[in-house]
Formats: sequence, structure tokens, C-alpha cells
Amino acid sequence: MSTLPRSCIRTHSNKLALQFILAGLLLISAMAGVLFGSTEIRIFEALKGMLSGDFSSAGARIVLYVRLPRVCATILAGSALALSGVILQAVLNNPLASPNVIGVNAGAGFFTFLVISLFPAAVTWLPVAAFFGAVAACMIIYGIASRTGASRVTLVLAGIAISSIFTAGINTIKTFFPDTLYNGSSFLIGGFSGVSFKNLFPAYLFILPAATASFFMARQLDVLCLGDETASGLGMNVKAVRMILIILACVLAGAAVSFSGLVSFVGLIVPHICRNIIGTEHKFLLPASCLSGGGFMTVCDLISRVLFAPYEIPVGIFLSLIGGPFFICLLLRKRGRRM
Repeated sequence: MSTLPRSCIRTHSNKLALQFILAGLLLISAMAGVLFGSTEIRIFEALKGMLSGDFSSAGARIVLYVRLPRVCATILAGSALALSGVILQAVLNNPLASPNVIGVNAGAGFFTFLVISLFPAAVTWLPVAAFFGAVAACMIIYGIASRTGASRVTLVLAGIAISSIFTAGINTIKTFFPDTLYNGSSFLIGGFSGVSFKNLFPAYLFILPAATASFFMARQLDVLCLGDETASGLGMNVKAVRMILIILACVLAGAAVSFSGLVSFVGLIVPHICRNIIGTEHKFLLPASCLSGGGFMTVCDLISRVLFAPYEIPVGIFLSLIGGPFFICLLLRKRGRRM
């Protein structure tokens, strides 16, 4: 995309080296997420107890049942949302697109609330419901873009409108079914408090295959970014490829929303930072965004846990405080350009 910044790293060897650096940073952030939290524990005693199979100590139980699932959740959600943002920006040819900006998160959240209100015991089906909600929102936005030739700003405004509609639907469900989610407010804000491996089981079955498939479609994303006419001239079935990519983006965002709630701006911030560093070639951009998204979400969640310890703020609030100004800066950078 011509509107996107050029990379500050140009050689393939440097780009590959950066992937290993990002993987190391992700590992460090994951270790920090396990070691630190709002409650102080004797980590070495906890790890010793876990290795020996003794979970009688409070520290071992906190690590195994609270911190470890939470770190796994932040890595999964951050990676999925970042990948979804990269794909949506390429498919819609819009650097401002992301799952929360164009209403994909809100659509996933609405369908999740709807299933819980009608089928409270169907926890396993939440990622499926979130996927269909994400698809519904994305197809509406894509229909607006393809039928009207909407500009980038118009597309974002349409996304905000779609998001408002789905959010109104969520609030309507909460009104008629007040017990839909005991932590409904936390879901709307976005956060990982109370997440368990049980919540992650159905979601990661969607995220891992979709992430793998997106890596294999890196070349198609590059060609698609050249424009529909050029892509067609190179022999690509543009409509089919675009539809597959939209489905992948919706699977990633929907599955993440099913256990993380409506966390915002990860799919906008991470792809832009990675694109500035590593460039627009998707075979490097996709894995870099995946690794950076997981690490970024884990660090943000850790900060939200320890910043006001022993109190905790939802990570969705922290991300909104970061993402709001970031989004405004993107708009200001493009103030002199045709949107």
C-alpha cells in the first residue's frame, strides 16, 4: 500500500534476525507475566512445588490456575488480533482498519452475548458464535467499500456506525437478560481476569489453524495490495482470495474476543509499528505482528495488574488510553492526504 511507511530494516537477514529478537522478547514478557502480579508470591517455592507435583502451596496454585492461563490468554489474543489487523488493512486497502475500528470486535461480542443469553451452557460454541458475528460486521463493511468506493475516512466512519449498532444490541441483551454475563461490564471493556484453560480450549483450536493459514497466504496479501486490476492481471482470483482472507481475519478476531472481551487497538497499533520497522512484505510482517501482538498484550496486561497493586484495572482500559491517541496521530499524519 502506497500510503504505508517504508521499512527501516531492508535486508532479509536483518528481518529474519528481528523475528528471533521478537520471539525472545515474547518469551521474556511471558516469564514476567508468570513471575509478577498484584499478589506477591515466593516464585521459586511455587515452581519447585509445581515441578514436584505438590500444589498445596498458595503460590503454586496462583501460578498454575491464575497466572499461567492468563499469560497464555494474552499471547493468544494479542497474536490473533494483530494478525487480524494486518489482514484487514491489506484486504480493505486501508491502513486505519483494525478489528475494533471497523466493528469486527463488536459484532463478535454481540453474537457471543446472544448465544450465552439463549444457550447459557454452550461455552464451547462461543468462538463459533464470535466468528459469525465478526463475519457479519466485516461483510457489511466490505459491502460498503465495494459498492460505494468509500474513502478511507468514510470506511472508518461506517465501521464506527456498525460498531455502535452491535454495541446497542449487546446493551439490549443485557437489559432483557441481566444475568447473561456476571462480568458483562468486564467483557465490554476487555480483560483477562478470571480466564482459565477451559476458556482457551475451544478458542485456540480456531486461532492456531487460522494463524498458520495466514502465513501461507503472505504472497497473496502482497499481490492484493497492488490493486485489484494488477492482481487479476497476475492471475489471481481476487474475490475468492479476498473472501478467504476476510474469513481468516474474522476467525482470528472472533476467537480472541470470545475469551478476552472487546479489547481495543491491538490490531491497529502492532501492525503499524511492525510495518515501520520491518516493511510491508507480508512474509515478514505477519510473523513479526504475531510475535509483537502476543508480547504487547502480555506486557499491557502485566502493567494493568501491577500498576495499582493490589488493585487491578482491566487491560482494555489501558489499551484504550494508548490506542486512542495513537489513532488520532494516524489521522493527523494523513491530514494533508486524500483519504
